[in-house]
Amino acid sequence: MATPARAPGSHSIPTLADVQAARERIAPHLQPTPLYAHGALSELVGTEVFVKHENHLPTGAFKVRGGVNLLSRLADDERRRGVITASTGNHGQSIAFAASIVGAEATVCVPEAANPVKLAAMERLGARLVVHGRDFDAARERCEQLAREHGYRYIHSGNEPDLIAGVGTATAEMLESQPDLDVVIVPIGGGSGAAGACVAGKAIRPELEVMGVQSSAAPAAYRSWRSRSLLDDRMETRAEGLATRTAFELPQRILWEALDEFVLVDEEELGRAVVQMIEGTRNLVEPAGAAPLAAALRLRAQLAGKKVALVLSGGNISPDQLRELLAAGR
Repeated sequence: MATPARAPGSHSIPTLADVQAARERIAPHLQPTPLYAHGALSELVGTEVFVKHENHLPTGAFKVRGGVNLLSRLADDERRRGVITASTGNHGQSIAFAASIVGAEATVCVPEAANPVKLAAMERLGARLVVHGRDFDAARERCEQLAREHGYRYIHSGNEPDLIAGVGTATAEMLESQPDLDVVIVPIGGGSGAAGACVAGKAIRPELEVMGVQSSAAPAAYRSWRSRSLLDDRMETRAEGLATRTAFELPQRILWEALDEFVLVDEEELGRAVVQMIEGTRNLVEPAGAAPLAAALRLRAQLAGKKVALVLSGGNISPDQLRELLAAGR
């Protein structure tokens, strides 16, 4: 029988031991992703740059690590009731993929303008979609209502220790491949990826610098980190992986303690970085996945002489998004 997952309201901070246990749970289902040196990006940034290719995972994004870890720990009654979550796409794919492994029904609440590539992927994985609201947070509020009404196991996209431990396995893999990394740059929407990088990275290599990046068009997590309080803000970014207008308590608690730097980049920088990463890595990259490159270019002087890893968190860009960026002549 699976070990029961922690209660969704407990919000305990995961440890390196939790990350190591997550690696064992996800190993039968997910292969480690490569960490490649990309000379073109090193030339752009002016220092040695590696890319962690989370786009090579089955869902094309890093979050599936957390989904498999959490759902593998569901109690029997939670599995029978089914799970529900809210997502702009990658987290929803994660839960749908993991639910198909453990035999649970998954419902995903998505905003009206969600990425069609990600919607189709969730449906192919067997999830039932509920389309509601103009943005992620409106979909999340509907999700919470449905969980109360139907008794589903609600999976918050940030306040789940098992999700954070699961995605922290990516940083553990990076440091096995390159033990002398100096900096890891992680995109931040809700913050689970950066929180996982802090938990695993700081425990394995205390001198590792973990940096986060968010769009200036959706800066709730950035402002919350700066103020050490949970704040809401506008949500106007086209990068759905960064598109939250409220900060999440558990990731923020971890980031307040362990994140070394947090930068904002504008939408134009994100657009340029998508094209630069596609050219430099020969991989499809969604805007959130290109955010670490945008941050590295902004921090060129600070990063000089350091070994830097960029987390390519996902490659699920829609054809319309890609055409728009290429047509803009970036």
